[in-house]
Amino acid sequence: MDNDLIKHKASCHDDYDPNSLAVTTALDLINKTIQPIDGFEKLNIRLTVGRTLDEDILAPLNVPDYDNSAMDGYAIWHQDLTTKTANTLKIVGSSFAGHPYEGALKPGETVRIMTGAIIPTGADTVVMQEHVQLSNGNITIHGSHSLGQNIRKVGEDVKQNSQLFPKGKRLMPADIGMLASLGIAEIKVKRLVRIAFFSTGDELCAIGSTRTKGQIFDSNRYTLYGMLSRLGVDIMDMGSIPDDVNAIKSALLTASNTADAVITTGGVSVGDADYVKDILEEIGTINFWKIAMKPGRPLAFGQIKNSIFFGLPGNPVSAMVTFYQYIQPAIKRMMGQDDTLYPTFKVECISPLKKKPGRTEFQRGILFKDQSSGQYKVKSTGKQDSHMLSSMSQANCFIMLPTEVSSIAPGTMVDIQPFDSIV
Repeated sequence: MDNDLIKHKASCHDDYDPNSLAVTTALDLINKTIQPIDGFEKLNIRLTVGRTLDEDILAPLNVPDYDNSAMDGYAIWHQDLTTKTANTLKIVGSSFAGHPYEGALKPGETVRIMTGAIIPTGADTVVMQEHVQLSNGNITIHGSHSLGQNIRKVGEDVKQNSQLFPKGKRLMPADIGMLASLGIAEIKVKRLVRIAFFSTGDELCAIGSTRTKGQIFDSNRYTLYGMLSRLGVDIMDMGSIPDDVNAIKSALLTASNTADAVITTGGVSVGDADYVKDILEEIGTINFWKIAMKPGRPLAFGQIKNSIFFGLPGNPVSAMVTFYQYIQPAIKRMMGQDDTLYPTFKVECISPLKKKPGRTEFQRGILFKDQSSGQYKVKSTGKQDSHMLSSMSQANCFIMLPTEVSSIAPGTMVDIQPFDSIV
């Protein structure tokens, strides 16, 4: 185990906030621990959007692989433009995309050409059709025109044998188009990361069941499923497990037999019925379990057999915040992606914000465009309690408040994390 992990493992068992891990330290330790999974599958490119490449892709040909016209117009030999006033050339044929002109251009001749069509032999310039006058099979060109204008050159977009995409790239729709343009039908991508998850607590009631006094409907499993679904992973929902040591231990061992990562919600605090942390110490290892952040201080990170373990808090907002900040980057790293963190932006906050110094806070905010200034600004959703899932539903961004800050006055520039960049 990494020395840093050993050092922080002890301090994180302390109940005092000063000994909780800083957000950046926790991210660094997770990043050091997790490695990309092994295994790949070869798929048709249509099925690979959002998947991670498991090979370097080299271009098998040039794009474009022939000089072609960027405009509808006329292909000419530039030396035929002997004057800057007017030059008349004879039209000898046409070149369409997929139907090129087969002959060779002679001095004083021109070929009508469409966008994407092959440049005829002997031509080196294309004049836009708007810049010529047509009369009796001839064109008259006015003004000066640059040599080589309006021509897309061989390899201008992609050169043959150059690296098109590196191993580890997450494929987007435009990438699939690039692969298709090169005639590549199948590629190797990382196999799907297998994620098992369950929630814990006697108070949880399944949707569709009748609640007894003191029970709540289990929302965490549904938010977790939604967040995992958008990542494109192999999901195993193991349901809700009661506060029973043997039942939780059995579920953890079952999950770790097949999953690359196991996620639980609830049971990682210090209450009498919070068993997950103690069980993990018995059947696996704990690297840390407290972070100097709000919401989401009790986050357990460790390992069971060959599975990475994340124990999320039971409060709904805390579970979502810790998932986005720690678990999602970790899963992306398992997928083999290098760029796993989310972009942040500075905008003006129009709401007064308060927090305790000594911890990082992820407050829920609403990013909006101010109609008078045209600038984007952010405001708070209001109450920030970790049980208020409605604050996440109303929000479209996190307002990230650093450790040393105690309050934010209206008009202050703050860092935000738009949800669109996260999910």
